[in-house]
Amino acid sequence: MAGNGKGNLEGAVVAVAGAAGPAGRAALLRLAEAGAVVVASDADPARLAEAVDEARYAHGGATVTGETVDLLDLDATRQWADRTEKEFGRVDGLIHLVGGWRGSKTFADAPLADWDLLHDLLIRTVQHTSLAFHDALQRGGRGRYVLISAAGASKPTAGNAAYAAAKAAAEAWTLALADAFRKEGGEDGPNAAAAILVVKALVHDAMRAERPHAKFAGFTDVKDLAEAIAGVWDRPAEEVNGHRLWLTPQP
Repeated sequence: MAGNGKGNLEGAVVAVAGAAGPAGRAALLRLAEAGAVVVASDADPARLAEAVDEARYAHGGATVTGETVDLLDLDATRQWADRTEKEFGRVDGLIHLVGGWRGSKTFADAPLADWDLLHDLLIRTVQHTSLAFHDALQRGGRGRYVLISAAGASKPTAGNAAYAAAKAAAEAWTLALADAFRKEGGEDGPNAAAAILVVKALVHDAMRAERPHAKFAGFTDVKDLAEAIAGVWDRPAEEVNGHRLWLTPQP
């Protein structure tokens, strides 16, 4: 799963949705290091600008751009995909890092408003990015759609019903995209792939600084997640298409 070092994505054009959070920042840095043209989006323009600048400065000469895109608007998402392909000539990847979490103490007191929020954040954005980028990823020749999911989708707990259900729905949608890529590839196999990277939870340096005695057992560091994202291109499309790639033990 690991990337093969600097340059393994030289010239690839990779879009990152939800790029301004800790996982997004790590992904931008790793993709830029690997030589990719990185096209980032987020709902928070100030944090996005910081993330883009950090990746640019860390890897001088890297092309890293950012724009605020409303991923809950299908037309706006399609326009982002079209602009990206038109400007850079191709699209080789869409990394879906849009996240969010809501939970409750017990199953019985789970507010259904949590579902409404998570439906938009975790499902609708997946639907829109996959529909918007499908054609470009297919045309690119080595396109990858990468969803970041959680182990809880496969083993929901009482207090995480809405979150686990939303993640499971996002996984199902992504696997349907993978089946489309498989069918469109015909006898030669898929040209593009849709894959799911599964974590228990993510951890980053700021979390460790805030809780220096916490063990974060089973958590995946955002840098390791970024390495796994870059590594998805190291394997043939057929090997990753339609697969859950576990970065934590399966439940």
